[in-house]
Amino acid sequence: MGVSAFSYAAVHFGLFFGFDRAADIQDTISEIGMRSYLLVGIIGLLIMIPLAITSTNGMIRRLGAKRWKILHKLAYLAAIAGGVHFFMLVKADTTRPLIVLVLLALLFAYRIGAHYRRFIHDSRKLRLGIPNAVSKPRQWQGSLRLARIFRETPEVKTFRFVPLDGGGLPFDYLPGQYLILTLMIDGKPVRRSYTIASPPSRNHYVEISVKREEHGLISRHLHDQLREEEIVSVSAPAGRFTFAGHEADAIVMIAGGVGITPLMSKIRYLTDRCWLGRIHMLISARMESDLIFRGELDELQRRHPNLEVTATLTRDEAVSWTGRRGRITAGVLREVLAPYANCQIHLCGPTEMAEPLIALLKSEGISDTRIHYESFASPSRDASAMTVTANAFEAFNASAATLKFAKSGQEFDDLKGRTILEIAEANGIALPYDCRSAVCGQCKTRVLAGNVHMDADDALDASDRAAGIVLACQARCQDQVIVDA
Repeated sequence: MGVSAFSYAAVHFGLFFGFDRAADIQDTISEIGMRSYLLVGIIGLLIMIPLAITSTNGMIRRLGAKRWKILHKLAYLAAIAGGVHFFMLVKADTTRPLIVLVLLALLFAYRIGAHYRRFIHDSRKLRLGIPNAVSKPRQWQGSLRLARIFRETPEVKTFRFVPLDGGGLPFDYLPGQYLILTLMIDGKPVRRSYTIASPPSRNHYVEISVKREEHGLISRHLHDQLREEEIVSVSAPAGRFTFAGHEADAIVMIAGGVGITPLMSKIRYLTDRCWLGRIHMLISARMESDLIFRGELDELQRRHPNLEVTATLTRDEAVSWTGRRGRITAGVLREVLAPYANCQIHLCGPTEMAEPLIALLKSEGISDTRIHYESFASPSRDASAMTVTANAFEAFNASAATLKFAKSGQEFDDLKGRTILEIAEANGIALPYDCRSAVCGQCKTRVLAGNVHMDADDALDASDRAAGIVLACQARCQDQVIVDA
């Protein structure tokens, strides 16, 4: 509409200049100077020129959304100039220009009213400490600088990344989302996803806290090789394991080991905003030395009365520890959840901890809609289990399973227990992926025929499963499978 309006105004002026003033520049300027309606009209046209020039997607990207929006507020002045020019131009019957001006006034009144209602709404939320519901942030890819490395525990380090230009982060994210690092190891790019531990309310840096796993390729590289001031390729954000405060007025978080990282992002965000809802953090760790962010949580608990932290140790027998001991049981869950009716429950930890706890919560009558979880497999603990799984499928697939990629027409029968993603990679078929851990959902693929088995499917929801969507990084063929790839 804006470009059409500019084109109409430009043609309008062209006719005046070419036919009425015989394309005489000096005469045209003189005429504009003598007649105020012409002066108002030309001002409106001049205002519209930069708006028309910057109307393309490329110019929007060059200017940046913030500057582009500020510039295009000039559209209000251009509209007023057009209406006033029309009114001053008409010598007798002013009905039509008055109708135009009245319509403009109504539109402006509506816009002012909408701004006022939003202002009142936001003021109330700020006064009550209730965060606004936020939409899903857009994906960003680029480079960040590793500014600092902090040691949290003997096995865990925090890595703080900042923008190269020293400004604010070039992407938005929600508390609980993760980013994907791409690192060059032995001359090959390797990607892994890590939960963001810092909160969106601190937008000049982003942090991940990583446990060093002896069998973890990336975690060992991060701990042993990566140095401050290095530039790292990052993709962010992703993930649906989020909580910003508008979803409920109370939340209970259950963390196992380094699974505390997404929950820490949520706690930091909610306390930064002085959220008025109630928060309870239940932490399970092996030893007292494994309690990540313990000092910070103690301080946050002291400063924010609505935050309560409970920790239990499963292996530490030191007499100096006066807190809970043992694994999280049904009795512990009942005790923690008792004061929090209808709260949201967010759980993150290793799979062997998460799955029994989810079953316990459901046995206590907690509905699926209240339970949100994210689990992960530790390379040091699960390597042998994954080998057994792969070997079992190798024996089955050798005689029964095939895989066909519908778009390329390529078909394979020597599957060797490999996942769809592994087969695609081995044969030069490009499939998107990031985490390989059933978390990010980047490798979602539709199965057109046949059956697959997945070791995990955390990134899928009910609608995905109903539509035949699988995770290529987890799916192993059970029979004659055709995928839409």
